[in-house]
Amino acid sequence: MSIEIANESGADVDTDAVLAVARHALDEMGVNQLAELSVLLVDIDYMAELNHRWMGGDGPTDVLAFPMDEGSVDHGPGENAAAGAEPALLGDIVLCPEVAAKQAVTAGHSTADELHLLTVHGVLHLLGYDHAEPEEEREMFALQARLLASWRSTRSR
Repeated sequence: MSIEIANESGADVDTDAVLAVARHALDEMGVNQLAELSVLLVDIDYMAELNHRWMGGDGPTDVLAFPMDEGSVDHGPGENAAAGAEPALLGDIVLCPEVAAKQAVTAGHSTADELHLLTVHGVLHLLGYDHAEPEEEREMFALQARLLASWRSTRSR
């Protein structure tokens, strides 16, 4: 699996941990090992620009996900081992560490923990999960919590 990361935010971020949690989430979701993902960390001004341009939002947001080959992503048990599987461009996740830092204070955990949560959140959006409706939100957030818990348990070994 190819995961590219670029930190253009100016913030000190453990990009290895962001990569690790993204890879863990993709592996746990059974995503094709030939899949490609890009993670970009940006400053608050650029995130506000992206949020306005693509989502019609005002101001910065914490995470944006831009799916590429949404219909061609292999995920689910056994699918990632398909013979002759083509690489899938999952898409891009854009994170804003400055917004994550503010949210981390409110949530009572570290900025790193918030960035890990947002990375998993972005991965799930790329895989087609959403939280527009209450049932979708319950499903997505429960899966997000499970993926984060399993990732943390692998790190504490």
